[in-house]
Amino acid sequence: MEILILLALIVLFAMVLLAKTVKIVPQARAGIVERFGKYKATLNPGLNVIVPFIDNLRYKADLREQVVTFPPQPVITEDNLTVSIDTVIYFQIIDPVAATYEIANYITAVEQLTMTTLRNIAGGMDLEQTLTSRERINSGLATVLDEATGRWGIKVKRVEVKSIDPPASIKDAMEKQMRADRDKRALILTAEGQRQSAILTAEGNKQSAILNAEGARESQILSAQGDREAAILRAQGEGQAIQTVFQAIHDGQPDQSLLAYQYLQLLPQIAQGDANKLWILPSEFTKTIEGLGSTLNATLGVPRKAAGDFKRVDLGPGAGEAQLSSSGEADAAVQQAIAEASAVAQPVAPPVAPAEPDQPST
Repeated sequence: MEILILLALIVLFAMVLLAKTVKIVPQARAGIVERFGKYKATLNPGLNVIVPFIDNLRYKADLREQVVTFPPQPVITEDNLTVSIDTVIYFQIIDPVAATYEIANYITAVEQLTMTTLRNIAGGMDLEQTLTSRERINSGLATVLDEATGRWGIKVKRVEVKSIDPPASIKDAMEKQMRADRDKRALILTAEGQRQSAILTAEGNKQSAILNAEGARESQILSAQGDREAAILRAQGEGQAIQTVFQAIHDGQPDQSLLAYQYLQLLPQIAQGDANKLWILPSEFTKTIEGLGSTLNATLGVPRKAAGDFKRVDLGPGAGEAQLSSSGEADAAVQQAIAEASAVAQPVAPPVAPAEPDQPST
């Protein structure tokens, strides 16, 4: 029994000794070994052996890049307005020994340094600049923190301002200002749109008027050309008609008798009309009738000879015989035709009212 207890104690001591001797460091970590409270060595990732009960693995530093978010910090701007600024810092331990022995708590040190630096930067800007100068704040924080944390074995990779919150009253005023600016821009854009619309409408009306005028001018030109062509064709047609009639008359070889007969046919037409009160026979009328009488004599076969001559005229088979006492009778027939034409041509005189008897003088 005593032997078993002794063996158990020996095994337990061996296990404790092994645990004190063999140390495993994870990847991206660094182990700080102290001997009798003094820095001895830095253990690399993997399996490491130290002297048990003499060397002590005091700290394992994380060599990966770390992200730390700090709570909102009140900052007073140049125009005496308090704003809350949230920051995010990305840093990495590049010297685990310095990070272990140069600073007690580098997280708290970085936070306080960020707060003071941020107040210094924002204190030199007004609210408008603070809200619109994030890059300037970020670069200023990164420069100051990198210089201060270099001796702590820490490398500040990046500093970002997460949010900047002005007071509620300032937010309300800014919202009203932004709303007014938006309304102003909306009115300006509306006015510009109306102006452009009016300009385009005027240009459209101008182009329409120009096109209408050009169309009307071309229409007038085409109409004038059409009227001109129509007049030319009408004149050509009338000329051809006159030429055809003249050629037909010329081909018919009319004599004085035909013209006299046509003249007699036109006399009633000339005399027609209710407004004709007086009709004058031309001086050529007698010559025309004489020509017509000569034609009738020639047609009836009665030659114009001296008075007292008699001749039987043969009018042809079945027509009978016609005798004229003398050439004087032919002249009488012509004179009768003239009288009939004058009676037809002369208008009827209106009736004349009977004259009233003279009143006896008193």
